[in-house]
Amino acid sequence: MFHQSGGCCDNSAANCYLPGEITMGAGDVLLGEIGGASFYISTSQYATWKHTQLIIDVIEGHGGTFSLEGSTGKAFHTRSRVFTEAELAELAMQDAKDTKDARDVQN
Repeated sequence: MFHQSGGCCDNSAANCYLPGEITMGAGDVLLGEIGGASFYISTSQYATWKHTQLIIDVIEGHGGTFSLEGSTGKAFHTRSRVFTEAELAELAMQDAKDTKDARDVQN
């Protein structure tokens, strides 16, 4: 699984962990998957970055201290691209649908 670091020791890198190495909770948002591995970001970072598409690349260099690739000579690198107005509208519609679906399940 991946978690987008918020800074500190590993800058703002996407860190990769084995299952069970890190616990996700209410303070984390599942953004999607990379190669079948879940990708999370903290809710505070999500609030800052929700208008962008995060793009994860693998580059030459040293990975994060806590991340699986740390000693391989490769590193995960996060880039971003601002969503277009049309993409933002589509995301808003999907979010509204997901919220409605969640309410329907609760009732």
